Amino acid sequence: MLEDRTGSRVPQVTFHTRRGHEWIDVTTDDIFAGKTVVVFSLPGAFTPTCSSAHVPRYHHLLPFFKQHGVDDVVCMSVNDTFVMNEWQKTQHAENLTFIPDGNGEFTEGMGLLVDKDDLGFGKRSWRYSMLVRDGVIAKMFIEPEVEGDPYGVSDADTMLDYLAPSAPKPLNVTVMTRSGCPFCAKAKAALHDAGIDYEELLLNRDYTEQTLRAVANATSVPQVFVDGQLIGGSDKLEVWLKARAA
Repeated sequence: MLEDRTGSRVPQVTFHTRRGHEWIDVTTDDIFAGKTVVVFSLPGAFTPTCSSAHVPRYHHLLPFFKQHGVDDVVCMSVNDTFVMNEWQKTQHAENLTFIPDGNGEFTEGMGLLVDKDDLGFGKRSWRYSMLVRDGVIAKMFIEPEVEGDPYGVSDADTMLDYLAPSAPKPLNVTVMTRSGCPFCAKAKAALHDAGIDYEELLLNRDYTEQTLRAVANATSVPQVFVDGQLIGGSDKLEVWLKARAA
C-alpha cells in the first residue's frame, strides 16, 4: 500500500547534480527550506506520458503556480543527472527545476520506490505530486495503485485546483500563422497586449495548407484557437477579446 505522508517532513537526501563541467551537491534543505515547493515525481525521463503531458503542463502552468505563492516547481525522477539535464533541454522546460534522484534515496524515503522490472527499468518512482511548505508535506496526490502507469491525479491542473480552487483557469491558445503575414503579427500583438500566452504554429514548418483546411476549414491565416474553439482571424480575435474584457 502506497503511503500518503501528508504532515511528515520530506526525507533528508543529497542529490548529485551536474551543471556544466562541475558536480554540485544539492540537499533537501537547499530545495525546500523556507520555501513553498510543488514536486511532481514520475517513472522516467523521456518516457511517453512524462514527456507528452506531465512535464509540459507543469511548465505551462508555472506562472500560475507562482501567482499563488509557489516558489519553485520540481520535477523528480530516479534517473541520473546527465539524463535529467538532457531531458530538460528537449522539453524546453528551463524554468522548472529537474532533480535527479539517481540512487532512489528520496523516493525510497517517501515510500514510493517501486519495481518496474517487467519493463527493464529496475526500481523507479511511482507517479505522484505533492505540495511542500518549509520541508513539511502539506498535500499529496498519489496515483492509484493499479497495473500500468496511471496518470489522473498528479497532474498540474489538479494541483492548481487544490492551491487556488476559485481562480480562473488559464487559457489554452494556439495561433496558426505564416512568415511575413501582417495579420498574424496583429493577432499575436493583440494576445500579448491582453496578457494571454499562446503557442504559434508556422505554415510549412509545423503544418501544411491541407492541415489548415482540415482543422480550421480555412485557407487564410491567422487562425486562432482557444480551449478547442476556433475564434478565426485577427478581426474576429479582436471582437472576442473585447467581449472577454466587457
